[in-house]
Amino acid sequence: MTTLSREQDLVTALERHLPAFVALRHHLHGFPETAYEEVRTANIVAEELASAGLEVHRLAGTGVVGVLRGPGTRAVALRADLDALNVTEETGLPYASRVPGKMHACGHDGHTTALLLAARVLAEAGDLPGTMVFVFQPAEEGGAGAKALLDAGLLDRFPVEAVYGLHNIPGLHAEQFAVLDGPVMASADGFEVVLRGVGGHAALPHEARDPVVAAGALIGTLQTLVSRSLSPLSPGVVSVTQLSAGEALNVIPDEVKVRGTVRAYTEEVRDLLEAGLRRVSAGVAQAHGVEARVTYTRSYPATVNDPREAAFVRGVLQGAFGEAGVRADLPPLMAAEDFAFLLRERPGAYVWIGNGNSAPLHSPRYDFNDGVLPRAATFWVHLARAALTRGETP
Repeated sequence: MTTLSREQDLVTALERHLPAFVALRHHLHGFPETAYEEVRTANIVAEELASAGLEVHRLAGTGVVGVLRGPGTRAVALRADLDALNVTEETGLPYASRVPGKMHACGHDGHTTALLLAARVLAEAGDLPGTMVFVFQPAEEGGAGAKALLDAGLLDRFPVEAVYGLHNIPGLHAEQFAVLDGPVMASADGFEVVLRGVGGHAALPHEARDPVVAAGALIGTLQTLVSRSLSPLSPGVVSVTQLSAGEALNVIPDEVKVRGTVRAYTEEVRDLLEAGLRRVSAGVAQAHGVEARVTYTRSYPATVNDPREAAFVRGVLQGAFGEAGVRADLPPLMAAEDFAFLLRERPGAYVWIGNGNSAPLHSPRYDFNDGVLPRAATFWVHLARAALTRGETP
């Protein structure tokens, strides 16, 4: 089959299937499920994969893996995320969430549908020279579902040489993709500093050891970790997001809790910020005559594209959509993504696809752009074929 006829077959297949998959995306949007509760969603995915003739496997509770085997020995994994968010939808769409307090505010319904569409088209074409592993992952939104899949033996059961992920991004033109070299998103760690003093009457502060004043000093001093401890060329974020203390206006409390998040693109900066946070907390506490207990929790690592894989993906995209359809100049984000766990185990790349001029991710007014579905599926099909034949002489 010539490249031209294969491309025409792809276009024809996408046109034939697209209305059904747009309807599927709307159905998924109407019944969102959050981390590790994606039972309905997982069942729909499994049924669709089985109807396309793929092997279907279940991992980590609500994770689904579809396997499409070709004659060769090579294998590659493509990943989509399943879960929704605890957000009350405000779009007013006819297919808006029917589940109170939950919605697909990050486009995972679109990611899932696009990968299912690609799996259907590839299965019907029947021309893969190797094995594609389609990974539908639960609990991306804070539940570390990618790690759960790895712990459940994902790569042992389905050994692959590379992994690829795709996420929409509002503000990027809907006809464009972006692939970055190196860091794409940051690590995400959480901290809690409990400052313990001696409470007392607010009118007699000299008889107390006030943890509230210490907390105020700590919050300001923590900002110097980025402004004075890091190189200006090494980004990092320390954000205090929660503060809890006391119940009465006329009482100095015994204890204050300061909580927040730390973000970095490298393990070196991550280590430096953790050590600095512990040092500053201890120093501020000592200066104010109170005690500090620090709990630091490492969550998602940074999402880092392998430069060779990023270049490979850009080449695939340029071949399919032209050079104007691919950007490499977007800055990385300080948000986090648990695809990072997969990229620690296998080389690969995480790709942005434009969602156009939509509301931001995690907004109650956000919706995935249906016009992006055929482009996302087209990318997956081209990537699957290219990844299984890369390095081979035509």
